[in-house]
Amino acid sequence: MVIRHMTQHGSLCYNCVSKPHSLALLRYRREVAMLDPTPLIQERLTHNRWGLLGGQGCVLGFDIGSYGLRAALVDLSRHTFHAMHREPANESPQELVGGAIDLGNELMAAHGVTSAHLVRVGAGFGGPVDVRQGIVLLSPRAPGWERYPLREALENAFGASCVVDNDANLIALAEATFGVGRDTQHMVYIHLSTGVGAGLVLDGRLYHGATTTAGEIGHAVIGPVDPTRPGERPKTLEEHVSIKGLLSRAAELGFHTNLLSDIFSDHPVGRQVVAEAIDVLAVRIAQIVALIDPQMVVIGGVVARNGGEEFINAIRERMHTYIGKAVERPVQVVSAMLGADSVAIGAVALALESMRD
Repeated sequence: MVIRHMTQHGSLCYNCVSKPHSLALLRYRREVAMLDPTPLIQERLTHNRWGLLGGQGCVLGFDIGSYGLRAALVDLSRHTFHAMHREPANESPQELVGGAIDLGNELMAAHGVTSAHLVRVGAGFGGPVDVRQGIVLLSPRAPGWERYPLREALENAFGASCVVDNDANLIALAEATFGVGRDTQHMVYIHLSTGVGAGLVLDGRLYHGATTTAGEIGHAVIGPVDPTRPGERPKTLEEHVSIKGLLSRAAELGFHTNLLSDIFSDHPVGRQVVAEAIDVLAVRIAQIVALIDPQMVVIGGVVARNGGEEFINAIRERMHTYIGKAVERPVQVVSAMLGADSVAIGAVALALESMRD
């Protein structure tokens, strides 16, 4: 659809379809945003809902390790958005953060921006973060990140105040600010990748909870304790539906593969693993919907992208069968829109939000 529109009209504009069906429009916007989120971001910046400093200065956002190294730069006066990325090697925390700083400086230099123009920096990390102290608590992927002072490192590098959060929270904020949930006040984002987590946007703001760890749903178990296996806890949600969890379950059933795409193929074991994942996710989402009462549930990450719309639709349909009549109502369950730059875009959104607090 996007390619056809570009052929006919010569440009990308997510608002230029004349009164299509809402689902078709949503799919069109998602296709556009996956190719280039700039129009969505520029449109939102033009409205300047933050009332920021007379709309002056620039904001820099980082994704440190979720989708490689990514940096995003927003000019608040010109309403421009630029992004840059590189794939990191097997680097220490200091090397990875140093690479992010170099990438940010390269992006700013490419667009004539210096540290003097920066009014705020935001950063996202793929693991638990203490947002109040600005430190990484740990990394599920690599050692050495325990209590790493990420905010301090970026503030020292750029001379601007910095805010940090985990990747699921920032994708949630990105989707609620610029993406598929841009017209909602109450939205839940569920991230299915190497890890599993959620981000909550309630009353239009990120919700962190008492200890800033709200949304860590991947670490809670699914199902009751098996009485035939005393002392053995059930699997967590992450052990069920992360990339590793899906591949491990396939191996348990005799299908050995290292490719997630094989799980979503027509292999009979793959179909069983996907069916189990759909059921597990539908149960957990039904519980979240009953507790939080969101307008929308957004699902993203590598697993969701491999599963595609068929996977998301199946989760939605099953989820509604698990909600009792007392709270039954239509809830949108949709795919994430913003693609690989979503964490960096969310870091920009977090920085913007921090400036109006």
